[in-house]
Amino acid sequence: MSLIIFLVVGLIAGVLASYIMGRQQDLLVNLLIGIIGAVVGGLLAGLLGIAAYGLLGEIIIATLGAILCIFVWQRMR
Repeated sequence: MSLIIFLVVGLIAGVLASYIMGRQQDLLVNLLIGIIGAVVGGLLAGLLGIAAYGLLGEIIIATLGAILCIFVWQRMR
C-alpha cells in the first residue's frame, strides 16, 4: 500500500472512530489515531487470522483498531 493511501485510510479511520466514540478532535489527532489504529488493527487481525480485502476492508480494520486505541486511552486517563 502506498504512503498516501495509508494516510488517507488512517484519516478516514480516525474520523470514523472519533465520531463513533463521541470525541471531537482536530484533524491531525484523528490522523494519528487512525494511523495507530491501522497498525493495531492490522496486527490484531493478523493474529486472529482475519484478512482485509480491498480498501473498504482496510478502513474497517483500521477503524476497529482506532476505536480500541481510543477506548484504552479513555480508560487509562
